[in-house]
Amino acid sequence: MDVIIQVITSFIATGAFGILFNAPKETLIKCGLTGAGGWLIYYVLNGYSEDAVLATLAATIFIAVLSHQLAKFYKTPVIIFSVAGIIPLVPGGMAYDAMRNFVENDYNTAIGLAAKVFMLAGTIAFGLVFSEVINHIIRKINNRRVKHL
Repeated sequence: MDVIIQVITSFIATGAFGILFNAPKETLIKCGLTGAGGWLIYYVLNGYSEDAVLATLAATIFIAVLSHQLAKFYKTPVIIFSVAGIIPLVPGGMAYDAMRNFVENDYNTAIGLAAKVFMLAGTIAFGLVFSEVINHIIRKINNRRVKHL
């Protein structure tokens, strides 16, 4: 039951973020599904492995690859799906907690949280770049296959 609530909440949050970024109306459902799928992967992997970095990387790669496929299929910019879809993975609450602990002079906790925020943010960036490389390689393979036919 908890998984269903998590997926529905991430769908709504992602769709609402698409509205904030003026995504076209016909893409809002797809944005929501992209974010919900990414969050589902993160939630399941984080629950089994307890490794938020690995879960974030897998979810980010899923979101980015799916965003490229949706952009190609619906002839829209990739950024519409990838930016909205990545929102549930952004460690904003953890960044807030890190800053709150700095203000309260609890530096040990703050540094630990800040380090985790930097690792998760770096993982998101790495996942987006890595999936771009994957899509570029797939495109090259498809172009070579078409030339040989």
